[in-house]
Amino acid sequence: MTAKVEIYASQFCGYCYRAKQLLAKKNIAFTEYDVDADSSLRDEMIKRTGGMRTVPQIFIGEAHVGGSDELHALDQGGALDRMLAGAA
Repeated sequence: MTAKVEIYASQFCGYCYRAKQLLAKKNIAFTEYDVDADSSLRDEMIKRTGGMRTVPQIFIGEAHVGGSDELHALDQGGALDRMLAGAA
């Protein structure tokens, strides 16, 4: 079973695109929340992240991963696959 992946993003964000590309390359389904289309989603993101206001903000399961750079660092270190499998 694959962990639930959620990404708070905006439409014209290069970092968001990069994060979504990595997930797509790994064939990982994710739920995307467009914070520009619905301001209540931005408020929810800020609350869930403890104050982070930049996008993307990524969650795997209940764990807050951070942004695109953090997601790619997890992938390079091998931890991303473990998190996605629910082992971390």
